[in-house]
Formats: sequence, structure tokens, C-alpha cells
Amino acid sequence: MREDPSYTIKTLRFDESYRPSDGTRATTNFANLARGDSRRDNLRDAFTMIDNRFNALAQWDNPGGDRYAVELDIVSAEIRIGEDGRSFPLIEILKPTILDRQTGRRTPGIAGNNFSSYVRDYDFSILLPQHTGGGAGGSAPEDFGQLHGDLFKCFLNSPAYRQTFVKPPVICLSVSSSRTYQRTENRHPVLGVEYRQDALSATDRYFGKMGLRARHFMPPASTAPLAFYCAGDLLNDYVPLELIGTISVMESFQRIYRPEIYNANSPAGACFRPSLNHRDYSLTRIVYDREERSQLAVEQGKFVEENLIKPYGHILTQWSARHAA
Repeated sequence: MREDPSYTIKTLRFDESYRPSDGTRATTNFANLARGDSRRDNLRDAFTMIDNRFNALAQWDNPGGDRYAVELDIVSAEIRIGEDGRSFPLIEILKPTILDRQTGRRTPGIAGNNFSSYVRDYDFSILLPQHTGGGAGGSAPEDFGQLHGDLFKCFLNSPAYRQTFVKPPVICLSVSSSRTYQRTENRHPVLGVEYRQDALSATDRYFGKMGLRARHFMPPASTAPLAFYCAGDLLNDYVPLELIGTISVMESFQRIYRPEIYNANSPAGACFRPSLNHRDYSLTRIVYDREERSQLAVEQGKFVEENLIKPYGHILTQWSARHAA
């Protein structure tokens, strides 16, 4: 395969009526919220959290704290390998749109919210344990994440992405529980106070192969910094409403997924070491099965191994080597 893989994009509205499709990653966090007896209450409460957080940050000309609503679409990217190759689901992200209820105007948000990847499941749930023998402390292979990174960068340069999005994505994640973060004097009016970590995490190195670098900011009234992975200039490439859209979506999700860190009862101090063993936190009313997600990640990784890596891995590896060169 000498030419780049081709990509197609599909979108689906993520709202209270959403039900995961057969092609949705089982480990996708928003799909987890949309299953079970509490699905509709889960979704309604999550959207309320997002809207409330957005309005709290976008407080100018917003005396009632209800001017804005955030609409979300699930963006699914599929890859096609060669002229005769079949399509394979590769990436899912959420795309926010900010509705100004006062003017009726809709402003596109930043792509990248709740980034999820099939190949990443394979890398961390299948490939890495095989390399380390199942141990938690082993080092990753030297080329770990290279194929995933090349596929991601190729996707950003594809006609499918450029026709759908105007700006590069920002992927917002939880900070790493293996790192220590030090508060700096740098403050941004929307992103808040910047923290710097003591060393790169495994996720930093993995996302580095994707051409992304992390900066860590704790927004106003937050309890912990968030990791913002961006290929460009995070502070100057995006307008305030775009940044607030990312913060409101991802901080709300993190309060559900990582309450020990993001729904803690006291904010991060000047020197911060996040921990999932922290006990002084509050739970949201939203049901989220963290154990199920871990189990499904392995199943999803096996699916990728059988349906993408084994039949097409050699083709993709050769393409990736040429792409890197």
C-alpha cells in the first residue's frame, strides 16, 4: 500500500434518545452512560452538568446563567485500506456545537472530546501486555504507538477531516496518577492556572507519536487540572467559547468517570499528585461501570487484532515505515 489509507466520517446526534449502535466501541465512555435501566436519567443529568458548567464559565452577558446549551454529535471515522479493502472503524470523538439561546446562533466547538480509538485498545490491552509478560512495570516496545500515531496524523490530513472540521482537534484527558504536578504563575482567563508535570507519562509519549503535546490547566472552580493535548497553540488558536465547550464537556465526564480526582471535596494544591485512592470526594447521581469498561477494553483489543492487525497489519506496518521516513 503506497498510497495513504482513505477515511470516511459519519455523525450521529448524542442526546437523551441516544442508543449505542452495533459499530460503536463498547468501551466508549459515552456508550457506557447510555446502557442499562438508568440510561435516560444518566444522559439527561450529564447534559445538565455540561450546560451548567458552560454557563458558569461563560458568565459575561449571561446574568441568568442559562444563555448557552451544548449540543453534541458523535463523529465516527472509518479507514479503508486499498481499493479492495473493507472499511474498519478507527476513531470516535465528540463534536460540540454551542447554541446561544439569546441570538439563536450556533458556534462550532473543538473536535476531539472523549477521543477513543480501536487501535489504542489493541496497543494497551493486547500488544503491551504481550511485550511485558503481563507485568505492570515493564517498558513499552520502542515503536509502541507508531502505527496508531501515523494513522491519526493521516486522518487529520485527509479530505474527510478537512471537509468536516476547520481547526485541529484538542484531546482533553485526566491527569496521570503516576505523575506529580506543580502549579505555575501562568494563568489563562478561560483555561485557568497552568500546572507542569515532573516527567512525561506513558500517555504523553503515546500521544506524542500522534503529533500532540500536553499542557495542564485547572479551570476556575475546578478541583484538578486537565491534560489538553494539542498539535498547535492551545492558548491562541481557539476562541473562548470553543475552549469553554471542551472544558464543560470533558470536566463533566471526568467528574463522572474519575470522581476521586475531579469531584474531590477540596481543590488541588500547589503540588498535586492525583490518586484514584483518594477518599474525600462526592459521587454524582450518574451510574458508570468502571469495571465493565476495563473488561471490555480487552475484548475490543482482541476484536482489532482479529479483524485489522492480523489481516492488514503487515500492509499497515510497511506503510507506516514509509510514512515515518
